Amino acid sequence: MTPKGHKESKAKKDSAARKKSAARKPPAQEVPAQAPPPAVDVPPQAPAPAVAVPPQAAAPRAEVAVSPAVDAGDRERLLHGTHHDPHSVLGAHRVPGGVAFRAFRPYARAVTVVSGELRAELHDDGDGFFSGLLPLTEVPVYRLLVTYDGTVHETEDAYRFLPTLGELDLHLIGEGRHEQLWQALGAHVTTHQGVTGTRFAVWAPNARGVRVTGGFNFWDGTGFPMRSLGGTGVWELFVPGIGEGELYKFEITRPDGSRTLRADPLARRTEVPPATSSIVHASHHEWGDDEWLAHRADTPVHEAPFSVYEVHLPSWRPGLTYRRLAEQLPAYVKEMGFTHVELMPVAEHPFGGSWGYQVTGFYAPTARLGTPDDFKYLVDKLHQAGIGVLMDWVPAHFPRDDWALAEFDGRPLYEHHDPLRAAHPDWGTLEFDFGRREVRNFLVANAVYWCEEFHIDGLRVDAVASMLYLDYSREPGQWTPNEHGGRENLDAVAFLQEMNATVYRRCPGVVTVAEESTAWDGVTRPTHHKGPSGFGGLGFGLKWNMGWMHDSLQYMSHDPVHRAYHHHEMTFSMVYAYSENYVLPISHDEVVHGKRSLVSKMPGDWWRQRANLRAYLGFMWAHPGKQLLFMGQEFAQGSEWSEAHGPDWWLLDPAYGAEADHRGVRDLVRDLNAVYRATPALWQRDTDPAGFEWITGDAADDNVFAFLRHDAEGTPLLAVSHLAPVVRHDYRLGVPEEVPAWVEVLNTDAARYGGSDVTHADVVKPEPQPWHGRPASIWLTLPPLATVWLRPA
Repeated sequence: MTPKGHKESKAKKDSAARKKSAARKPPAQEVPAQAPPPAVDVPPQAPAPAVAVPPQAAAPRAEVAVSPAVDAGDRERLLHGTHHDPHSVLGAHRVPGGVAFRAFRPYARAVTVVSGELRAELHDDGDGFFSGLLPLTEVPVYRLLVTYDGTVHETEDAYRFLPTLGELDLHLIGEGRHEQLWQALGAHVTTHQGVTGTRFAVWAPNARGVRVTGGFNFWDGTGFPMRSLGGTGVWELFVPGIGEGELYKFEITRPDGSRTLRADPLARRTEVPPATSSIVHASHHEWGDDEWLAHRADTPVHEAPFSVYEVHLPSWRPGLTYRRLAEQLPAYVKEMGFTHVELMPVAEHPFGGSWGYQVTGFYAPTARLGTPDDFKYLVDKLHQAGIGVLMDWVPAHFPRDDWALAEFDGRPLYEHHDPLRAAHPDWGTLEFDFGRREVRNFLVANAVYWCEEFHIDGLRVDAVASMLYLDYSREPGQWTPNEHGGRENLDAVAFLQEMNATVYRRCPGVVTVAEESTAWDGVTRPTHHKGPSGFGGLGFGLKWNMGWMHDSLQYMSHDPVHRAYHHHEMTFSMVYAYSENYVLPISHDEVVHGKRSLVSKMPGDWWRQRANLRAYLGFMWAHPGKQLLFMGQEFAQGSEWSEAHGPDWWLLDPAYGAEADHRGVRDLVRDLNAVYRATPALWQRDTDPAGFEWITGDAADDNVFAFLRHDAEGTPLLAVSHLAPVVRHDYRLGVPEEVPAWVEVLNTDAARYGGSDVTHADVVKPEPQPWHGRPASIWLTLPPLATVWLRPA
């Protein structure tokens, strides 16, 4: 591409040559065939344009005409990209003497105004400016003929159009309350004043000027300045004639006069990384999930089965696009019996190794796997298969890439103005300024956007703890207390409350889930209910139980001979199990970076590792709370997960010698989900203490945990986990006397799962022998390293 300075120099030389030519030869006039035009008064400051004017449009001769040329101040600001209102200068405007036409078309050789039979060549004022004064009484509807070297381009004039954003949009943006912000800002294909094109709008309050640049103007935005709309900080321009698929960015003139080229913060489609341009997008997907949406809110999530399969889409089956994934993922998840998938972040991100947790395109699904409509297609197919879709959402921070959000308009905008508050100490990123209403609006609307536009059923909010505390990962002196002298980030609290309240109000049936690793009070309490700390609840629907995950995995990592001394690590979770609405997460975080895969955390030889894993999964599925399991762990993958190659599916190849071992664990997970979904006692009262009873929680020497779960009708399920590698014959357990007989419904030691097949084929009947504080008891043979579920026969 020719350097810009060279182009401008060439344009000036061409302009001078045209002026000399015009002095030697007067311009030709085009005249309508049916009537000659009247004489045209031309002000002395400018040469007469070539013009054909209908007689009825002539202006009164009594007016004193003015020069139509752009004055020196406006000209300078337009050339340097610092004009806040180019529409007040360019386009067509009534002035004394008629209508002044002004065009700014760098590199053009000539510009002609065309309106019906009127054709008027504008005067070349140099530097890409063209002007002319026509003796008209009203501004006509017109087009421009723009002549370049070797071509003539007919187009609408972008500067003849009214703003595309109305007063209500601007008011809501200014108040930080535009809940569908993506419909106002960004790039939208539309028909405006009868003309099809794309409207662009961006929030950049510190900018001295903003211009649109893209493939349609050869990445030179000089002739495409945007206008500032009042005091909102929003810049807008309707560009006729361009549509979906166009690449674009915003060229922003910073307060210091320097320029920066930025991707659109509200772009709904992007180039495939490492390319960084935004793409004009229009959706054409026709949804087929009406039935799913109609019944999504029938049962509150915390009272329904909720078993989640966590997926990293780019590596689940590497190389598959969204549409190819739609052919395989729904079928697999349905076969495995999970109720939901949780997608690691799908919003656009520049570095694949971040797994999506450092987002640059908050409103765009990653282009690595296809278009936004392709992603909608995947969600649609999951819904049609009866599977809910959660996605990880990352409102805590964003990367410092100089083409994205960092110092977007030359000053801290999305990030906090205080460098200590802005810099995230762990990830080298920038934290959002949750106290700025426009930033909160950007994020709240983003949460709504994914739920409304992509039919997402839930948002798992990443890194909530890092948002809530001013001293998170900071040493003394690196943070400033809040107005009350505390460590709580009051702005972040208000943001999370607003986000949750807005999502639950607008999107029935959607659930929000917090990844919050501390004991913050009231994460899943309603926002209007204050707790002991004085704060209202954060308003989440569910919270990841990081304490349960840490404690239970710590217990399982011990050799069984030592587990008696760590018995409390498995029982402590029941002390606080009903303080929040919990999810039990075995997520990607637990199987990477040297933490080993789930089966590899287990002690012993290969048989004991698998037995431990099966027993642990049985305990997890029976424990109060919802379940989440990361991909690959459902078939006992031995290696850590890597985004470079994904799960080791080859372990399930019948040609592999140990295939049966891995398939057995996968079959167990499938059966756990099947029995779980068919047993309301395991999910209906997850948040009700009356839904759980210990049979024995203190049998440390036996490595036994036994408890009852109850459904809303009181029907129980008995879960017994025996985490020692021996068979315990005739083990007595107290049971409710009202149950006449028990039948085994799941045993992780069954041969089909790879176990030793110590099972209970016959009905187990209680005896009137008091035990464990109960009037009746049963005898069980406890399999080694196994969990057994029994229900009333």
